[in-house]
Amino acid sequence: MTQHFPPFKIKTYNTLSPSGLEKFPSDRYLIGPGIEHPDAILLRSHDLHQEAIPETIKAVGRAGTGVNNIPVAEYSKRGIPVFNAPGANANAVTELVIAGLLLAARNIPDAWYFTKHLEGDGEELETLVEQGKKRFSGFELSGKTLGVVGLGAIGVKVSNAAAALGLKVIGFDPQLTVESAWQLSSDAIAAGSLDELLARADFVTLHVPLNDHTRHLINAARLAKIKPTATLLNFSRAAIVDESAVLAALESSTLHAYVSDFPSRALLNHPRTIVLPHLGASTVEAEDNCASMVSEQVRDFLENGNIRRSVNFPDVHLPRTEGLRLAIANENVPGMVSQITGILAEHKINIVDFLNKSRGDYAYSLIDINDHIPPPLLARISSIQGVLSVRVV
Repeated sequence: MTQHFPPFKIKTYNTLSPSGLEKFPSDRYLIGPGIEHPDAILLRSHDLHQEAIPETIKAVGRAGTGVNNIPVAEYSKRGIPVFNAPGANANAVTELVIAGLLLAARNIPDAWYFTKHLEGDGEELETLVEQGKKRFSGFELSGKTLGVVGLGAIGVKVSNAAAALGLKVIGFDPQLTVESAWQLSSDAIAAGSLDELLARADFVTLHVPLNDHTRHLINAARLAKIKPTATLLNFSRAAIVDESAVLAALESSTLHAYVSDFPSRALLNHPRTIVLPHLGASTVEAEDNCASMVSEQVRDFLENGNIRRSVNFPDVHLPRTEGLRLAIANENVPGMVSQITGILAEHKINIVDFLNKSRGDYAYSLIDINDHIPPPLLARISSIQGVLSVRVV
């Protein structure tokens, strides 16, 4: 049995890569920044915290990794999955981290600034170069120890690239997945704790998401455990570190240098910081990858109800069968499945296929049926206490 649906509407914020938007067939989707009553939102950095959630919204897609600009908890209460693109920008961030290591080890920013402001020519210039270069003497990466905090897609790539450059790698991630472990170089050593990693590393690079557990993960107490010759690199989020504690450590020479992708006036004014303008994922390739990944996820959800890489709902993927499909999001409480299937049984609707999964406080079900779905049935399921959203796909 087939059921015809009007075109899906996608409201976009920011400039998104065309290679991502091309994933939506023009005959089935209306896409643009001026779309009203959208079925889904696609965005990069736009802040949704101050915006009302449209009644028609079914999904939100972030063309990037972090979702701090999205009120995920509020969307979760409405049964709306929030998708992101983990790993799509991993190569771009990895290359910038390696660049950050080299910038710090060889004092390249200060040396470049010095050279650009030299005057004179010929022998006079050569003399100034020879006299000045001693101020920028650095050290080689090979043989040094890199501590990698967080071994997700980016952390693993950074670890492997660093090992290829001759660095010893020590990693820490209490939530290391089997997939990441398989991809990690066998040369990497696991630290028993974050404090152990900080005490052993010459460089420390951070690759964890920002949440209540990681905010100010690197604070005064942890900086007291780090080598005074160590360099800290932060290409994750600004608030992962306590900036005031970092500045104090630099002033007291208990930290050698700080490389950050998140500018602030205090960091810009310090002589032993290297601050970049949030360049982590700013490559054409990364923007294409992020937009393509999240567009495919949103499209699969709208057309098939499948959830892949959502930050607030479980991964649920069920191959399509002939007929219609119910997609139901609910609170993760006992008795939900039996109530839903009981209502279907009362309407003498046979279930062809079924999949239910939970994640934390929320659960999600896909139910394939080969019968027409009368509006009263949807209304009854929607009225179940704890059901957050119900739709036919």
